[in-house]
Amino acid sequence: MSAGIVDFHHVNVTVPHAVEAVTKEFYGTVLGLEELRKPEGTRRAGAWYQLSSAQLHLSVEESTRQSLGTNHICFTVENIDQAQRHIASAGVEILPDPRPIQGTKRFYVRDPGGNLIEIAEK
Repeated sequence: MSAGIVDFHHVNVTVPHAVEAVTKEFYGTVLGLEELRKPEGTRRAGAWYQLSSAQLHLSVEESTRQSLGTNHICFTVENIDQAQRHIASAGVEILPDPRPIQGTKRFYVRDPGGNLIEIAEK
């Protein structure tokens, strides 16, 4: 028996208000995610982005509990080298893979709010 889960809808990341604008720039321009119009009744701060069948919700919270641990989002790309050059050219620090897996090409970055993001080749 299962809960009947059939798909992944969204992930939510939080950042403090002070970095909301640069974080929107990061997800919308640097990573190129499509920003959605948020539905009526949702908070005006933050943003929602669509990527294939899943969404990324960016929330603004003054009391964010940012951990520099290993909780993360993973995005896949067609060409890891091209993605790394593009992201680095925007001034984003590339974090090497701390635990390489044979046959897997990946690297990590942090968004302006400190959220960890894995970028892996499809």
